Amino acid sequence: MSKYTVQVSTGDVLYAGTSNRIYIKLIGAICNSGPHHLHTVTGFWAGSVSSFIECKENIGQLLLVELEAKSPFFLPIIDDNWFCSKIIVTTPEGACILFPCHRWMSCEKKLILRDSVGLCAFIYYVFMSYSWRIHAPGLPHAVLAQSPDELPPEVRFSFSKDKEFKFSSAAVCMLMDLLLCIDIYFSQFHENWKTDEFFGYQFLNGLNPMIIKRCSKLPEKFPVTTEMVKSFLPDMSSLESEMKKGNIFLCDYERLRDLEGNEINKKKQYLAAPLCLLFSTQGKLMPIAIQLTQQPGPGNPIFLPSDSETDWLLAKIFVRNAEFCEHELNFHLLRTHLMGEVFTVATMRNFPSCHPLFKLLIPHTRYNLQINIMARSRLISEDGVFPQVNIFAVVMFSASTLTYSSFCIPDDIKERGLEKIPNYYYRDDGLKLWNIILKFVSGFVSHYYSDQDVKEDKELQAWLTEIKENGQLEQRFPKHFCTVKELAKFVTMVIFTVSAQHAAVNSGQFDLGGWMPNFPSSLRCPPPRQKGETTRQSILETLPDVSTTFNAMAAVYLLSQEGSDRYPLGHYPEVSFSEEVPLKLITQFKNNLQDLEKKIDSRNEKLALPYTYLNPRNVDNSVAI
Repeated sequence: MSKYTVQVSTGDVLYAGTSNRIYIKLIGAICNSGPHHLHTVTGFWAGSVSSFIECKENIGQLLLVELEAKSPFFLPIIDDNWFCSKIIVTTPEGACILFPCHRWMSCEKKLILRDSVGLCAFIYYVFMSYSWRIHAPGLPHAVLAQSPDELPPEVRFSFSKDKEFKFSSAAVCMLMDLLLCIDIYFSQFHENWKTDEFFGYQFLNGLNPMIIKRCSKLPEKFPVTTEMVKSFLPDMSSLESEMKKGNIFLCDYERLRDLEGNEINKKKQYLAAPLCLLFSTQGKLMPIAIQLTQQPGPGNPIFLPSDSETDWLLAKIFVRNAEFCEHELNFHLLRTHLMGEVFTVATMRNFPSCHPLFKLLIPHTRYNLQINIMARSRLISEDGVFPQVNIFAVVMFSASTLTYSSFCIPDDIKERGLEKIPNYYYRDDGLKLWNIILKFVSGFVSHYYSDQDVKEDKELQAWLTEIKENGQLEQRFPKHFCTVKELAKFVTMVIFTVSAQHAAVNSGQFDLGGWMPNFPSSLRCPPPRQKGETTRQSILETLPDVSTTFNAMAAVYLLSQEGSDRYPLGHYPEVSFSEEVPLKLITQFKNNLQDLEKKIDSRNEKLALPYTYLNPRNVDNSVAI
């Protein structure tokens, strides 16, 4: 007779327990134990740990554990799902083998678990059932589910997350009602918001630090001359000489060209496709010229800081509105939420649960699918809160311009020529985070793979293929993985995108977008066609109406809130690994993140406006909001 001790842990979450009968089967290399009922007097309640002893013949090397839930005797099948955290089996030889679960299990279903040792080659495994669907032509594909209820339970919001989200949605409406009783348009228009210094600062450390590029040659469509901007440059200097020094930068919103605004409340809306020229001087980034459409000529003046205060302010407002569109639809929605969904579904479909990359990546997929389903129905639908433009036109055009290098911050910073511009904290913190993640991932991947293993792992290559095909990236992402180094960079890109990059473009939405004129979601008048006609009243008439302001402010407030069950980067509450090497790597990863926290805290103490969005403690593991 051989004695196997089975320890069953029920998750410590609301409604995790069950009154169903739970059966277990131990599957070994020689035979299996057959199903055994795990008898318990108290039942499987949330947070409980129950031990059972089974005496059977030796089944050989323990390979799999099969769980099955059945309804109580003489009762019909009821919806009493059980959340199993983990199973630990102690073999007759005294070895303790961990079988991570962390999933919901419904009645009359079976669940097969592998142990926690990562394996890249399998004889027997089970994939989670996920399928793709086309949400709109040209966009990254989405998970096949129209509502959160259609998702498997293990990827849906927790009970606390769900209730918090619903409560915040209701509470934000009451908050906005109070705010809108105030003259939010101009009576408290903060002087700091109107300054050129703050306007320029936001291109580096605001919601969208991704569009600015070094300008070494002015495009023909933006005919700024030295004479126009001479008073803003050092004595005896010229625009050409400052470009050679690397001090001139350009923000070009060409992706918004030729887009027509929609109607809101039966009022036509307008947007521009501006070009904005900036000058880096004395540690500050200052705007020196703005053209509001892409075609130069009469009716499209180049606005300058020396123009009237109202002319210059309105020009900057149109740029900030273009920022809203680029930020929300391209750099936020497309590049983090939608691409995160592609990474998530491809991971679920191609890696079995015992694959080391599945276990590495699964914490970085948390809540992404549900939050995207909710975004598609509430934010970017026809009656959503971002209705100013044809959303799909913007996202489709943006998707056609995606490149692999633009997702890798070291490559992206170099391509945009931003290696030396001072006080670019997004770059400084982001590069440090990238290197910490890369060190962790490189150690992890090299533990499980050689270059030959990478080439021969069919699941791995299929994962990459699905990401490219369903992300609409066939010609712009790597064709296949050949080396451990290539794989480590790609996995780092995935983790960085859904954690650090999402934090950079999401966390400050209410900080910088809650003051509507600084981040207007919609504009009610067309761009000015000549100088000298803008007044305080015409600016008021251009800004969005009260209901549009309400919807946008409520959205950015809600999207900036942290949940009580959030997992910061590097925190892995679900135990998925038992081997010494990955556990040591995780510990070192956490230590490196804590060291970076201290450095960022020390720097921020000296700043008038601290940059906190990429402090590791403020970065979530996944696109969870």
